Amino acid sequence: MAAGVVYLAAIDPHDPRAKMPVCLVKLISGLDCPACGGLRLVHDLLHGNVRAAVHDNPFMLLCSPVLLYLLVCHWRAARSGEPARIPRLLAYSLAGTAFIWMVVRNLPGWPLKPTVA
Repeated sequence: MAAGVVYLAAIDPHDPRAKMPVCLVKLISGLDCPACGGLRLVHDLLHGNVRAAVHDNPFMLLCSPVLLYLLVCHWRAARSGEPARIPRLLAYSLAGTAFIWMVVRNLPGWPLKPTVA
């Protein structure tokens, strides 16, 4: 994960020539998935550009504390050898809001599309 963050600090994912992973949802359906713009968001935050981060993916920005919490829980469970347990309400809430976000961000005229230089 640290290597990915260092890469995003050095390489601008807004540049279409940058080597970035391909989003399978975008490739197959042409739709922006709930995480599309996430790499741009991290790059923007690493460079202190909060306005661009909000534009690239406000959903991921708002969910990042919850996702960080889940990452820490998973890390702790892996260290103790126990399975990571995600509260059912949290899992359903994240999945439901991610689906709603995907629908909303793909509506015609939605202004907050991930930016490309």
